[in-house]
Amino acid sequence: MKIVVNAYSARIGGGQTYLRNLFAHLPARADLEVLIFAPASLQLPAHPQVRRVHAPWPASNPLARAFWERWVLPGFLRREQADLLFCPGGVVATRAPANCKVVGMFRNMIPFDDALVRSMPWGLQRVRNLILKRVLLRSLSEADLTIFISDHARAVIEELVRIPNPVTIPHGINDSFRCAADSLPRPELAPPGDYLLYVSRFDVYKHHRELVSAFAALPEALRAGLQLVFLGETDMPEAEPVARLVQELALADQVLMPGAVPYATLPAWYQHARANLFASSCENCPNILLEAMAAGRPVLSSNVMPMPEFGGSEIAYFSPDDPQETSRALARLLSDSDYSEQIAQAALRRSGLYDWRITARETWTRLIQLSEQNH
Repeated sequence: MKIVVNAYSARIGGGQTYLRNLFAHLPARADLEVLIFAPASLQLPAHPQVRRVHAPWPASNPLARAFWERWVLPGFLRREQADLLFCPGGVVATRAPANCKVVGMFRNMIPFDDALVRSMPWGLQRVRNLILKRVLLRSLSEADLTIFISDHARAVIEELVRIPNPVTIPHGINDSFRCAADSLPRPELAPPGDYLLYVSRFDVYKHHRELVSAFAALPEALRAGLQLVFLGETDMPEAEPVARLVQELALADQVLMPGAVPYATLPAWYQHARANLFASSCENCPNILLEAMAAGRPVLSSNVMPMPEFGGSEIAYFSPDDPQETSRALARLLSDSDYSEQIAQAALRRSGLYDWRITARETWTRLIQLSEQNH
């Protein structure tokens, strides 16, 4: 049985986290061989059943990759007698041979957030998302199996197109994040006192500016000695207006933007935070929220779906568009220690529902079952 994975689109972030954990829990089957096309930045565990393969030219260029997927990859699948092609990035640009099943995966909600797309100025980004929406819908409707990572995303897509064989398999949480509060050394870059933590790239739909305004609106007694830390790449356009707002509100000493930090250090950052925040309004399966829930600290999250699907009633919520509501939610968390501890422990219990071992087992089971239809 031979499965080919086209993972060239997994260049950063959640796509790579997903694949690392998927391959870390490969089933023990002597008849299974997995061939994976992936960027060099994706580090996978060594495994005798996994073979890394490469396109005949650099696939980092989107146009070159699209040409390879459309005209070259089908021949590779025929030569290798592949039973299944898995495209975890969602777009399937390859017409697979008749005896090769195709599995798609839906990860990117941005093209389906109409308000967000309309807010983009006319240009490459907006046009790209409009095109991507059509391409994703076609890809998913033609796949032999489509993996969704949230029921919310599945409902959105099924309202727009018929999906022949859908399944929902949410992401998991690494064991390194499952620690009791303060069990790891404090990060070297962490501020010395209490801090609120938000881990996220800078983008409009991540609502950093609204969080800054909410923090500024806190009563002085609650804000004294407290810092708000944004971890994420600061070379994105949205980082500049966030930094400008921080200066305008005279919060430069209390709102910190140290940039991105190594992924391996995130568990300690989460565990030493006074509380972990998540303000995004456009997600599919929010890995950062899941990781924060496992840290044993209170979690305050955006109330936009699918966040309540994952956090349930065990975490606290706010409207990410409303700084005043956000400030009130923060004030309650900071002023009521019993309430804060209650939601911290509830979030920790809830995090037990999400485990990469379960995600990988269910995914490989589905892929293998589909592959076996060729035998």
